[in-house]
Amino acid sequence: MAVYGTIHSVETMGTLDGPGLRYVIFMQGCSMRCRYCHNPDSWDFNGGTRMSVEELVRDILSYRSFITKGGGVTISGGEPLAQAPFVLALVRALKEEGIHTAIDTAGNVPLELSGAVLREADLILLDIKSLDERQAFSLTGMGNSDTLATLAYCQAIGKDVWIRHVLVPGWTLDETRLSELSHFLTAFSVVKTVELLPYHNLGAYKWEQLKMRYPLKDVKSPTGAELMRSRAIFEEQGHTVLMTTVGETKQTKVS
Repeated sequence: MAVYGTIHSVETMGTLDGPGLRYVIFMQGCSMRCRYCHNPDSWDFNGGTRMSVEELVRDILSYRSFITKGGGVTISGGEPLAQAPFVLALVRALKEEGIHTAIDTAGNVPLELSGAVLREADLILLDIKSLDERQAFSLTGMGNSDTLATLAYCQAIGKDVWIRHVLVPGWTLDETRLSELSHFLTAFSVVKTVELLPYHNLGAYKWEQLKMRYPLKDVKSPTGAELMRSRAIFEEQGHTVLMTTVGETKQTKVS
């Protein structure tokens, strides 16, 4: 029986979402309401394009020669674990084809729903919005308990993790908070990389198109000095750090 999911968009040659060149699938639907979200049109669970696992795999395989040389497929969102049955079937189908899979998630889905996907995927890109529960709620409309439980579960099963963390001036771009997060992560041997993502407002126009007020309109991107210091805080604790300059990714709407 075919398994269906709803897709927001795809990027066929992504370089920002995991190792190597990747086919990136942006799933439709997310329960978080991040103040800096650059794809607010992906929130609505009733939006997107319905596709079967077989349809998607067929398209992915047409890029096999590009993505199997150190790359693979990243399933992002929206929140991919909100469509866990579909993502699980997709990951299993890709594993049969020998294709590396990564899940880009905020981990905000209970483990009883997400655990099977976490076990099957090759790599988890876990976005920790904030280590502070209250700040996480202020930034996203949700707390961080499921996110931290996801990280603990990955440690328990020995699943490789890349931590992703957005540096938002006035919010997460704070030396004390960054030091606390850096120290916290040293307890997790599965954390292979910490990817620091400088805040940007390049998605603000999408909020305007949806007739929504962009909450961080007056927030500027971090300075070069702030980025260097942020990187140093994590490297001082022995973490391998990626500092990614994130602009708009080239997504293609699926129709």
